[in-house]
Amino acid sequence: MSKIKIDAYSLLQKIKMQKPLVHHLTNWVTIYDCANIVKVLGGSPVMAHAKEEVAEMAKIASALILNIGTLTVDFIEAMKIAAQSANEKGIPVVLDVCGAGATHLRDEASFSLLGSVKIDIIKGNASEIARITGEKVKTKGVDAGTVEKDMLLIAKRLAKKRQCTVVITGKEDIIVDTQKHYIVKNGHELMTHVVGTGCMAASVIGVFAAVDRNLAYAATAALVVFEVAAQLAAEKSKGPAAFKNALFDCLFNLDKQTVEKMQNVSQ
Repeated sequence: MSKIKIDAYSLLQKIKMQKPLVHHLTNWVTIYDCANIVKVLGGSPVMAHAKEEVAEMAKIASALILNIGTLTVDFIEAMKIAAQSANEKGIPVVLDVCGAGATHLRDEASFSLLGSVKIDIIKGNASEIARITGEKVKTKGVDAGTVEKDMLLIAKRLAKKRQCTVVITGKEDIIVDTQKHYIVKNGHELMTHVVGTGCMAASVIGVFAAVDRNLAYAATAALVVFEVAAQLAAEKSKGPAAFKNALFDCLFNLDKQTVEKMQNVSQ
């Protein structure tokens, strides 16, 4: 693999100009942070979960985020309705398979969604993605379990099978579509000490996908911007609480020079 430079900052500027509406059916634990992160980037978040309105909301959105972090059977039905509407409009659908590999319900929900609607980006940690690919692994609640497999190969297999972009977040992020892959080595260990950074990452990916339909590139740019901001926030923070607040501020104040200098992307 060789290092490359991507123009992540241009996509960030595009978000600020277009202010895309990003529709979420997401995790109740992290919903506030997901809304905030989209707003900080310049997008417009909406959290509409009722099955009676999700199709209509998806019709006016530029991207749809689905997150199974706080799952119920009714919620799965609402997700399918929203995704069908998004598919009809042709906007990208991001599925965060949060906790896949932990319970049968989460596994079944993930496979049911993937089997009934078009998912454009599947995002998760190593054990979540491995489980969705068919591996017999366990996820520790919503934290990654041990996967002694080649995760790049697993991601490529899933991308080919589902004809989508696959994002595996971790110490090194893997972004794969059916033709290419990227590795992002930004971020900071403090991210693992704050609930919701994974869910926020899915929202960041969604807002970037709303303005660039090269979805693997958009997801890579999203993680670069998010994780460069995390590195800057960590420099200013003594612990998780300060880090979380600083993350929003650093993301809001990012400049082109910093993003270009600090990004660490390979292909």
